[in-house]
Amino acid sequence: MMKKTVLLSFALIALTATAQLPTRVESFPISSVRLGESQFLKNQQMDIHYLLGLDADRLLAPYLKEAGLKPKAENYTNWENTGLDGHIGGHYLSALSYMAAATGNAEIEKRLDYVMSELKRCQDAAGDGYLSGVPNGRKIWKELSEGNIRANSFGLNDRWVPLYNIHKIYAGLRDAYLIAGRSEAKTMLIKLTDWMVQLVSGLTDEQIQKMLISEQGGLNETFADVYGITKDQKYLKLAHQFSDQQMLKPLLESKDNLTGKHANTQIPKVIGYKRIADLEGLQDWNQAAKFFWDVVVAQRSVSIGGNSMREHFNPTNDFSGLLASEQGPESCNTYNMLRLTKMLYQTSADKDFMDYYERALYNHILSILNPVQGGFVYFTPMRSGHYRVYSQPQTSMWCCVGTGLENPARYGEMIYAHEGSDLIVNLFIPSTLTWGDLTVIQQNRFPQEPSTTLTLNMKKAKKFALKIRIPAWTDGVKLAVNGSPVDTQTKDGYIVVDRKWQNGDAVNVELPMHLTAITTPDGKPQYSFLYGPIVLAAKTGTDRQDGMYADNSRGGHIANGPKIPATQMPAIIGSPDDILNHLKPVDGKAMNFRLTDVTLPQYEGMTLVPFYQLYECRYQIYFPLYSQDEWTAKQQEMAAAEKARMELEALTVDKIFCGEQQSESDHFYSGNGSWNGADEGIHWRRTRSAFTYQVKTDGATTLRLKGFADREPIVVSLDGKQLGTVTFDRQGMATLQLPAGTKGTLQLSLAAEQGKQTPRISEIRLCRNGQ
Repeated sequence: MMKKTVLLSFALIALTATAQLPTRVESFPISSVRLGESQFLKNQQMDIHYLLGLDADRLLAPYLKEAGLKPKAENYTNWENTGLDGHIGGHYLSALSYMAAATGNAEIEKRLDYVMSELKRCQDAAGDGYLSGVPNGRKIWKELSEGNIRANSFGLNDRWVPLYNIHKIYAGLRDAYLIAGRSEAKTMLIKLTDWMVQLVSGLTDEQIQKMLISEQGGLNETFADVYGITKDQKYLKLAHQFSDQQMLKPLLESKDNLTGKHANTQIPKVIGYKRIADLEGLQDWNQAAKFFWDVVVAQRSVSIGGNSMREHFNPTNDFSGLLASEQGPESCNTYNMLRLTKMLYQTSADKDFMDYYERALYNHILSILNPVQGGFVYFTPMRSGHYRVYSQPQTSMWCCVGTGLENPARYGEMIYAHEGSDLIVNLFIPSTLTWGDLTVIQQNRFPQEPSTTLTLNMKKAKKFALKIRIPAWTDGVKLAVNGSPVDTQTKDGYIVVDRKWQNGDAVNVELPMHLTAITTPDGKPQYSFLYGPIVLAAKTGTDRQDGMYADNSRGGHIANGPKIPATQMPAIIGSPDDILNHLKPVDGKAMNFRLTDVTLPQYEGMTLVPFYQLYECRYQIYFPLYSQDEWTAKQQEMAAAEKARMELEALTVDKIFCGEQQSESDHFYSGNGSWNGADEGIHWRRTRSAFTYQVKTDGATTLRLKGFADREPIVVSLDGKQLGTVTFDRQGMATLQLPAGTKGTLQLSLAAEQGKQTPRISEIRLCRNGQ
């Protein structure tokens, strides 16, 4: 049935393929914008050093190996030699392409040309258009082409998300052509896409959909892009075939079933739906993408604009887990949400999209690059008193390093836009725009000072409308031209000046800022403070930031140092009506505020500053609010719960969250007859056969299993030796003693009894002292 439905849909769409959604607002090529003095420029310069500090030959090694060529260096370690070999190489190509266009840096241009030449050598050696770093990829692609498809959420035919992996080189080639103007990249991209067309030519639509159970990046988007470049219908068909129908259908019906789903698996799919909608004029697909954006931004994102806990979408009615976790919003998610936001804005001209874009850009994307040492952040914990981990160029090869490399090169892409001949200013970032014979220089100290000045230089006078976004966070915008008030109008969230402009005209815009306090989307009394669009946070210390600079271990991106108990972090005593009265401005220091009436005396008067200015420290973004009576009762409740949680963590040697992609990948999951899911926002795995993990056991005396209170038995083995059979109690708990002297990294197996299935297992811990 699915095959007929998909093919029918494509047949109908093909008849109207020229009916594109109109682009109401066009952003400028990144090459038209140069950043001025600001934190954005400093980060961009830091990123150039990071890009040039990476060894291109090590990143290219997986591609040469797959092409049968001798690599010039060994793979990088970390994710680059444990199954996701080559994915950073694709991101690297995108980052070099954007940075070359954004800066014109000669060394970046030279590095880009070298990487392109080596990749072309690999593709030429392959002979059939294939280009990938997936280890021993030819074997699995052959299996897939024959219909032998073994897919789970983070694996496909015993490889770590190979579709996600190969998507990175597709995107890199696209960016090298469209952004950096490398014509050979177009030829290589088309050849690689033709290879995929041939690979799936013998598969049914149902079989391709089965492949898409595994994370695939944004393949539907890149295939749609190839159609946009060539106008060849076969690529549009491929884009439809690689659009996950299980994800799309509920969005078309405006249904939110995102809780528990791996966030960065879904966001790129939706980017693809939106790209296809734009190319084909599909209003229903466009609305599906808009519905997804609305849900994620309004109901699943925290104040910094990021989303997810341990990489998965949080339940909309309870953010307590996210605020307690060391694995808060993932940087990749926000990178992709900004890409989706840009696309939605361009076809709607709705400035609300830019309000979110600004919030996420300043408070999440800008904050994830260490401005002194360099290095990118994977998780930004919302847990009070916790800290972030920064990548290192030679050890850290995570997905968020890949997108992190790209972000600074893309800072300038949405500052300006145009609607026909009218110029739009959306972001207040110091920069210079070159548009034909018009040059616009934006200068300011925003957000430290709530104003910006635009100087317009041109060869001869020109009439057009200048539209400046009125942010949601401001009231009473004032505008003057050459120091004098002028006639303006307000339209669709923009202040508009339509006149004949002269060379040297200076436009000054005042953007009054004020404090706001917002809760988490569940509405519970836990507040984050903003001044204008800027999230404020407090530095709470620098002790025991274990692993702050990541090593090359699989879990090195997680801040696994001690967690400060919630009872030792400040809350506010008061009422919602007077919440803003607890912040007092610090004289002589812009955007610095002191917090008063807190629960712990040592934090009285703590200073809140822009979150993006904090780095290499522990911090607090959300502050619970209690009445005095509530605080007295809450202290006892929190202390008991936190004590139990902290004791368990202290005794934990290793832990696995079953069914969660990264946790299972980090423990080298393997299994047959196994499947995963999520109930009540809790992920689980169960099997009719067995599944295994590699676990650390040094000092562990007890295996502790947690899950749902299903009554089926679990057969437990360690390194092939059966330890026993356990059954969950009514609380969904089970424990088993380990043999004396157990040590080392061993293979843990959880199996079903013959003819049965295991219960839903959500968590595995190996603990000391019988816990």
